[in-house]
Amino acid sequence: MKTLVNTTISYIEKDGCYLMIHRTKKDHDYNHDKWIGIGGKFENEESPHDCAVREVEEETGLVLDPGKLEYCGIVTFVALAQEGESYTEFMHVFKTTEFSGELKKNCDEGELEWVPINKMYDLPHWKGDEIFLDFIKEGHPFFALKLIYKDNVLLETWLDGKPYNHFSV
Repeated sequence: MKTLVNTTISYIEKDGCYLMIHRTKKDHDYNHDKWIGIGGKFENEESPHDCAVREVEEETGLVLDPGKLEYCGIVTFVALAQEGESYTEFMHVFKTTEFSGELKKNCDEGELEWVPINKMYDLPHWKGDEIFLDFIKEGHPFFALKLIYKDNVLLETWLDGKPYNHFSV
């Protein structure tokens, strides 16, 4: 079986920290125990900006202005499983420093926490996230990144259609 989904992930920055979610609450969560940005799956008729704004408000209570979101890139996340089975996610990556509202005390997906940007890689995360988080931090131009995993191990990385080895630098 092959699965294909569109999602967003947003990195909300404040005081040198990103608002992250420690995914601990859902059963059978592919991201279980990982720290990730705020996001989720597209709903019918949504644009990437629409989805990002809705998901942030649903998960955190914070309100984003879609005109103030920086669309940083798209990550094609491929998870290979048994022969013939795969999961492909087109993850639209956003960043912002502007938001309003009050942070929720409880989130259905895990614990929300402001994590210092320089401490991000000390927490459980997807290895490939380091690539696009570095791109965001460095102000890299819009990117198209492909990450191929098998059994939660990053096997290949591609940037703008070319093999890319971020970890050898």
